[in-house]
Amino acid sequence: MCGICYILSFSVCPRVDDVLKGATFHCLTRRGPSSSHQLIKSVNDLGYHCLFLGQVLHLRGPLTPQPTEDKNSNIFLWNGEVFGGLHVGNMDNDTRVMLCHLSSCNSESEILSLFSSVQGPWAFIYYQATEHCLWFGRDFFGRRSLLWHFSSDLEKAFCLTSVSALVPEPNDYLWQEVPASGIFRIDLKTCAASKHVLLTWYPWKYATADYITKDISQDNVDEMANALPKFVSVVRSETGLSLIVPVAPLNRTLPISSAEHHCTVSTTTATAEDLQIFLSDGHRKKLVHQLIDALDKAVKKRVVCLPRCTDPSRTLTQAPKSSERRANVAILFSGGIDSMLLAVLADHHIPLEEPIDLLNVAFMMKSKNQQTGSGKTHIRQKLPSASLSCPEHSQTLDILNGALHSPFNVPDRITGRAGLKELEAINPSRTWNFVEINITLEELKEMRQQHITVLVQPLDTVLDDSIGCAVWFASRGIGFTNNNGEQPFTSMAKVVLTGMGADEQLAGYSRHRVRFKAHGLEGLVEELGMELSRISSRNLGRDDRIIGDHGKEARFPFLDEDVVSFLNSLPIWDKVDLTQPRGIGEKLILRAAAKELGLTASAVLPKRAMQFGCRIAKLENNNEKASDKCKRLQSLSTQNVAISLQE
Repeated sequence: MCGICYILSFSVCPRVDDVLKGATFHCLTRRGPSSSHQLIKSVNDLGYHCLFLGQVLHLRGPLTPQPTEDKNSNIFLWNGEVFGGLHVGNMDNDTRVMLCHLSSCNSESEILSLFSSVQGPWAFIYYQATEHCLWFGRDFFGRRSLLWHFSSDLEKAFCLTSVSALVPEPNDYLWQEVPASGIFRIDLKTCAASKHVLLTWYPWKYATADYITKDISQDNVDEMANALPKFVSVVRSETGLSLIVPVAPLNRTLPISSAEHHCTVSTTTATAEDLQIFLSDGHRKKLVHQLIDALDKAVKKRVVCLPRCTDPSRTLTQAPKSSERRANVAILFSGGIDSMLLAVLADHHIPLEEPIDLLNVAFMMKSKNQQTGSGKTHIRQKLPSASLSCPEHSQTLDILNGALHSPFNVPDRITGRAGLKELEAINPSRTWNFVEINITLEELKEMRQQHITVLVQPLDTVLDDSIGCAVWFASRGIGFTNNNGEQPFTSMAKVVLTGMGADEQLAGYSRHRVRFKAHGLEGLVEELGMELSRISSRNLGRDDRIIGDHGKEARFPFLDEDVVSFLNSLPIWDKVDLTQPRGIGEKLILRAAAKELGLTASAVLPKRAMQFGCRIAKLENNNEKASDKCKRLQSLSTQNVAISLQE
């Protein structure tokens, strides 16, 4: 994982000091603490100048500083992981592998074919020296951040970066996320001569003409261009070339008669017996095991091939001392179905002597007298009904009841502790570091001003603020554990697994039930069809910027191409059943998989949004709507950057 940056100028060579000081460089450095390098490319006879900057977080193969340059003067910046499609050996570095393949490409179609084949998250910038072209873009899901900015002054032209804390100058255009709707090419020679930047766009298309998940109409091109300066144009390639979508199209098949699936929702309480009924069908049980196999492989790709020797003076054949053992993989952990499944599957592939960090964040709850003015000082949190219905968890509930009066005993802390007990029962030999991360309102305000605001932007809603803050504190991993009594603890894991993508594919959000109730299965399928196409602009770039700020890499097993293809191939009734109650109907096939893997109470926990589960949504302004523009982000952004630039 890296912080990458590129600046194009049509006047003078960009000054390195303009990039290497101030808030933007600070943000980029935090993303890539292992290596820092810059390179300037001036083509004076054609009148353009380029500055490349790379900050590397070393995770795989030999450390490869970026930008990296081949013998033909092609220059490459890569923020990604190749998890499939191309061969990358256990001891290889994927940046080198990608540049080697790019160097052998002799045409546009070969470059597009290469990026169509790559499975995994990526954002890249590639300067093709012989053609005087710049290529850049993000993967189909937008799992890696890339922002662009066009100056109102053509001479300053253009900047690409993983994260930016720079406030545009007066009359400048705002920073935007590069659309994950394809990749782009700029002919630098032509642009320098015409004083006009022409973005050639190569959109994503399915191999079959039946489905187009990204709108590639002229309206889409015009919408993209309208947000850019007048000296910038966006056109589709004259050749009509496109990238091939790396996942199967969504199965939109509906039952011959779907009336029985329309609007009627059970009001009974979800139980594990409901999952057993689902699994009693041989066809569905087979599908569940196919899903388990796909998810298991997805997790394996993301937790192996990491540097695991914690002491360079000790050989790999020497057993580590207990004091040396630390986790290399952490999980954003609420105890819900998504994070529990990731923990169980990670346990299959991470060496047994290596701990796994379970990062559980809680924001301090207001006491009852703060909320209502009464004399009572604590709130009692309602325990999940699914846990209450499972007798095997009576011991867990006794433990939880003893902590109910803690101001950090939020719903996700309760389910997290219950989930820990389940994991310890499944594998008592593993050290599970349940990291309790407790955040006060004072620390939230301080860190939002110092770090989080610029990472969330250019997104700017109340929901972006809530999720961004919660994920930032969780992935930072500073809290305490109770493995040997309460002790301060900081997670050093560089890889952070997150359950993003499960709800979008398997109707986990309340809006899915609203759509189903109003429009039945047809409406639900249409809603799910929109989810993955917009996940890049709603979630993933933001989460990459947030987690990357700690020098850690976010990995998304539920968005593995093979997992998505499998789920997309299934008809809706084999994945979800929203006539069933919460805790069963949403993500039904995933819950059945959890049951098969030995999970109990967590398999039937209803979905709870992170901002409510960790209680950040209750900490400040309770009257805000999630879609409102967040005043805290707007008021702090300029102040934050001004302070940083003075440092």
